[in-house]
Amino acid sequence: MCLVFIAFECHKDYRFVVAANRDEFYARPTEAATFWTDRPSVLAGRDLEAGGTWLGIERGGRFAALTNFRNPARQRTTPPSRGALVTNFVTGQASAVQYTSELRDSAEHYNGFGLLVLDNSELAYCSNGVKPVQRTLEPGLYGLSNHLLDTPWPKVVHGKQGVQRCLERGADINELFEVMTNRRCYTDDGVTGRDLRPESERNFSAAFVETEHYGTRSTTVLTMSRAGQVEFYERTYRRDNTRYTSQEFRFNTADKGDVEQ
Repeated sequence: MCLVFIAFECHKDYRFVVAANRDEFYARPTEAATFWTDRPSVLAGRDLEAGGTWLGIERGGRFAALTNFRNPARQRTTPPSRGALVTNFVTGQASAVQYTSELRDSAEHYNGFGLLVLDNSELAYCSNGVKPVQRTLEPGLYGLSNHLLDTPWPKVVHGKQGVQRCLERGADINELFEVMTNRRCYTDDGVTGRDLRPESERNFSAAFVETEHYGTRSTTVLTMSRAGQVEFYERTYRRDNTRYTSQEFRFNTADKGDVEQ
């Protein structure tokens, strides 16, 4: 399970604001967010098992975020890594619309995913969870978990409401982290798709997931001002989820100088 909210061109001070949780098995090796040594323009965490990432931004402002799509009936045995979908976009030259349009045609080769990509002018979405779909998105606030964009799971609905309140009050970073670390579980029908045992459904219905072997590994809050100033904050949680380490990066998309950490 994962959870991403993106506010695109709907705040007077920010071109976009992102708040995202990455959920994964605790045992899966992961590198915290940093600029990659092999691709120095890419700022992202890294999945050390497959080599890709779930969320990243390039120094020029190209951004992408990925979630898995929950569909137990759609599990290929040797699919290409979905994490490469983020890396390929942020390091490439294709526009958001071109990239997602071309990906729609090859999406069947991957296990289920939802992908948001943002270039210097447009935000686009692609998914293969039900059938290949591609959309160019208008300015607004969007929520993506492990189903289609804006599927009204309670964690998506209530999370969007929380992010909207934060934006109305000025997009405070700590308040956005509070939204993403909400541990409230829901028991309504269809809280996360109804394809797991009831106990698992309840656990995965929270924005911040905690189970014995699987849960929220990190939270990212990212903003880009209308002047191109990027602020990237990540909290990486320890196994007991009571403590975390923090990474912070600041740079301007027009500036080739040093990054503030």
